[in-house]
Amino acid sequence: MSTISASIARQSLPTQLDRVEAGEEVSITRHGKVVAVLVRPDVLAARRATAAWDAADRIAALLNRARSQPLVTAVVTPRRAEELIDSLRENRAAR
Repeated sequence: MSTISASIARQSLPTQLDRVEAGEEVSITRHGKVVAVLVRPDVLAARRATAAWDAADRIAALLNRARSQPLVTAVVTPRRAEELIDSLRENRAAR
């Protein structure tokens, strides 16, 4: 990957686009830090697709791990159920 300054990029944009079209990637720097990368659209699409597949693989692994663990179910005791029912009845009666 070639690296050029932003001022050089401004002066030589057609040349840089020709390099990118030929398959090269060009980093553009400002004050010594990379602020942009010129890359062909097909390469960018492939990178995005790879990232999406990687995310899908991580999600699949999480789902598989979750499937292997038992479900934790909340248990309401008969006494607690009666308390809840009584509370509902009191609230309705207060209306």
